[in-house]
Amino acid sequence: MLTKSTETYIGRWIAYGTAFVTLLVTSTINVDPVNVSKLIASSGVGIGLLAIALVQGRKILFRDSFWPVLVIMFFILWATVSVFFSDAPATQNIFGVNGRNTGLIAYVALAGVAIGALLLRRLPSFEILIYALLFAWACNVVYGLFVLSGNDFIGWNNVYNTILGTFGNPNFVSAFLGMGLVAGLAYSLDASRSWTFRCAYLVLAATAFYQIVSSNSIQGIAVSAFGITVVGFYFVRAHIKGNLFTYIYTLAAAIVGSFAIAGALQIGPLTQYIYKRSVSLRGHYWHAGLEMAKEHPIFGVGIDAYGDWFRRSRSATSMIDPGPSTVTNSAHNVPIDILSGGGFPIFIAYTVILVFVLIAIVKVTKRQRKFDGIFVTLVSAWFCYQVQSIISINQIGLAIWGWVLSGAVIAYEVATRSASAGENQTTNKQKLKSSPNDVAASTFLVSVVGCAMGLAIAAPPFLADAAWRSALRVGDINGAVVAVTKFQLDSTRLAQAVATFEDNKAFVQAHDLALKAVAYNPDFYDGWRLLGFISTSTPEEKANAAANMKRLDPLNPEWNTTVKALIDKTLAERLKATP
Repeated sequence: MLTKSTETYIGRWIAYGTAFVTLLVTSTINVDPVNVSKLIASSGVGIGLLAIALVQGRKILFRDSFWPVLVIMFFILWATVSVFFSDAPATQNIFGVNGRNTGLIAYVALAGVAIGALLLRRLPSFEILIYALLFAWACNVVYGLFVLSGNDFIGWNNVYNTILGTFGNPNFVSAFLGMGLVAGLAYSLDASRSWTFRCAYLVLAATAFYQIVSSNSIQGIAVSAFGITVVGFYFVRAHIKGNLFTYIYTLAAAIVGSFAIAGALQIGPLTQYIYKRSVSLRGHYWHAGLEMAKEHPIFGVGIDAYGDWFRRSRSATSMIDPGPSTVTNSAHNVPIDILSGGGFPIFIAYTVILVFVLIAIVKVTKRQRKFDGIFVTLVSAWFCYQVQSIISINQIGLAIWGWVLSGAVIAYEVATRSASAGENQTTNKQKLKSSPNDVAASTFLVSVVGCAMGLAIAAPPFLADAAWRSALRVGDINGAVVAVTKFQLDSTRLAQAVATFEDNKAFVQAHDLALKAVAYNPDFYDGWRLLGFISTSTPEEKANAAANMKRLDPLNPEWNTTVKALIDKTLAERLKATP
């Protein structure tokens, strides 16, 4: 077992680091103030924890969590393998696409957080993690009040005209507000909580619910409803003797849940209250992801390469509704994103990780009936994330909670095991609090070195994005070219630069960058589109662009007309150039 001081340090590192990742926004530094900043922060936190686990926690992990750690490491191994077999640029697989940044590094960081959480054994370590979640939630609730009152102090362009939280998107903040609302409810229902805590929670919960409704996002409602149902199950089970009411509650919840799911699918009486067109769109996105996995079952199309393949993998019916112009770079379903990106091996590994968590939940549930606020909070928040992950995009600020809670739930099951059949839970908890207080001086050094490595590894997209923002602010064309072509290259940033230079009549630079964009990633559709339509492309380049647009979007009937127009323009330019 780790010394008390060492585990306390690890617990604080996890809690403070996870909350920091969730709250970090760099609007004064980056064009993308959310994703590149959360990538570099999560990399520092996760790889720092991974270093501690490998150096000081090996024996504990090998003894208590061998199989979960093995599966998590296989997950990362296969994600690395898929990078080598992907047609997408290696740097795109490693750092992720612009606006997502959920590439290999992000998953290494998330794995590090989960493995770090597996080391936790003392109850205060789990409690500080819960406090960190509630703190990040409360910060978003308070920030939401500023936004709704017209005093948004974060300097970004809010095109949604509603709350964005520290996630830059109303859907993500809505889901997180729901997660925090549920976690706070579970924690406040514990008999040991003070009335001061409960009153503060009620005020924040009422405000959070209002903001969820104001966000116009169904995600927060779905997350809250499911999470509250989970909390209710444990509350009923703990306070009503016998199993009859528990069975009735479970059956009623299942019936209502079935009607809700049916309503989301435009079936049944709840359709008018639950269904949104975005549900139909997700069906098309999921289908495309499954087609990618079907065509690339072993290695997938590459981590975060979904967007390069969407047009080629979508169904013919999607050309009618929602139409050929509706495209995406995410399946809006984390398991399908993982499946399409890394193939069935990595998908199976991810599923097995979830199974380990479910097994831990069942074990703790079976061996105790008392309402354990810490356990129910961890479990209900974990379920909240799973709901969000099934209906939405993998966002680092949210995903880090899903992974850390996975490790924490498994660790909690280990930490609360009875030493013998006759030893009750209270005795075991008291033993957990009596760990030695020896100081492991090397823990700090190991974590700092690991953190520094993580920050350095994830720095390129952060620095490149910051340089691009600085160049745009100054208006220096040469500086902008240098900024957009520095490591790491990014397809979206190159496309933005081409369009910006073309609009500002910097035709030579626009043409050079368009060529660089298609050379960097030949499967990036917008790169070819820009090359085809900018004024300085040669007839041969326009014809090549037309052919590649049709290759990358084969089912689009509109492109038959567009490509024909582009070819006609090319022929006209050739005739004009002929003496």
